[in-house]
Amino acid sequence: MGSHQKRVAVIGAGVSGVVSAKHLTERGLEVVVFERSRQAGGNWVYDERKPIEPSYPSVTPSIADFIVASGGTSVNGEGGYTSEEEELRFAPPGPAYSGPTNNVSTKLQKLQGFPWKEGTGDFVNVRAKQEYIQSYSRHFGVELLIRYNTRVEKLEKVGRKWFVYSTTFVREGPSKGKRINEVEEFDSVVVASGHYHSPNVPDISGLKEWKKRWPDRVQHSKDCSFCWAGVSSMDVGREASRFAKKIHQSSRGGPFDVPLAMFSPETERIAGIASFNIPPVGQDTPGSVTLVDGTVLNDIDRVVICTGYLFTLPFLLDLHDDSITREQANDTVLVTDGTQMHNLHKDIFYIPDPTLAFVGIPFYTATFSFFEFQAIAVAAVFSSRAWVPSEEEMRIEYAERVKRKGSGRALHNLKGVSVEYVDELVEWLNAHAEVTGAEKVEGYSKEWQEEAKLMATKYVKKLKITDFKSGS
Repeated sequence: MGSHQKRVAVIGAGVSGVVSAKHLTERGLEVVVFERSRQAGGNWVYDERKPIEPSYPSVTPSIADFIVASGGTSVNGEGGYTSEEEELRFAPPGPAYSGPTNNVSTKLQKLQGFPWKEGTGDFVNVRAKQEYIQSYSRHFGVELLIRYNTRVEKLEKVGRKWFVYSTTFVREGPSKGKRINEVEEFDSVVVASGHYHSPNVPDISGLKEWKKRWPDRVQHSKDCSFCWAGVSSMDVGREASRFAKKIHQSSRGGPFDVPLAMFSPETERIAGIASFNIPPVGQDTPGSVTLVDGTVLNDIDRVVICTGYLFTLPFLLDLHDDSITREQANDTVLVTDGTQMHNLHKDIFYIPDPTLAFVGIPFYTATFSFFEFQAIAVAAVFSSRAWVPSEEEMRIEYAERVKRKGSGRALHNLKGVSVEYVDELVEWLNAHAEVTGAEKVEGYSKEWQEEAKLMATKYVKKLKITDFKSGS
């Protein structure tokens, strides 16, 4: 390689992508960040535009919200025009809604070397978090590396190089624009595009027909008089309590359910839904819902689907397999039914080829600060300051993790063990630093860990709940 400066493509300019780019450039790597929307911030960018409705039920994970724009297939050239609707399809609004705040203290999410503005409270709205990410990006020069309105269409490994096929959308007026297609070579790729793009709309009897009959009464997240699931349902339910007389929160009794005490007093937890029932044509009365226990709820005015999102990598179709279940996954596939990511070492490095890495996969962490530790690990490996174990060793560790934690979302659940995870990363990186002479990494501080112990109490107080008990 000689003096060749390694090039790294980072997909996504949310917090995971921005911190990855920062640490990669600090390690002397050439970085290009691809961001399909107009600004940095990822999930924390509030976009007032109404998204195009997802399919009822969900499409396969390999399709997700990824719709190839029409008109023009040129490579390294220009071609095609698009309408405002195609721009919306090209880069749909994210999942952020205006009302709720973060549920993890800002003290726990502080990025290294970049404090929050003086006077920032523990819990802030989406705009404050968006501004924090964007300020960080400007401060560390990442902003200059980001190509906005640019979507990665395809990743392809040929020999030792990754070929990144991208499309940049350029507006040329209120109703048309131009698309510029490019292909570039990179040595490594960091996927930091998040996993909140492909709504998981359940296939429940009558839901599709309900949506067709009353299109404005059913939506995925963002408003409600009837909702179910976990954290999102709590946020949306509390917002809806300002105008809804009654809120029904449907639950299948899963491990990720939020305690009912954290919902508004107007909320009643009910069983899972068996079917949506529509009155005969001509009767414009509210519909009803039948639960799995046989109970029928009448006069339901609005339905909000808070069933989360699917993992999807539409630019890596060769590593998708929609035809098999997650239990049937082989040693190369990354996505099957969309409920988990397969074949990742420590939820970061793709085991068959660690030049492909992911930042931001795990759930139930102090996202910003946690993802930074993952980014530090990626930068160390890509700059040869650390190295991953052999493929055989990574396979053994991965198999043990699947056996211990199970498949699906549970595989990526780090609730209560994120500090242990970070400690393992730090120990591994510092062992290699002893050999390479690289700067050692410090894990979560004692102050951080003390704050983490107080966080649940602070959040409950913030919600003004007096009857919540830990573990209820």
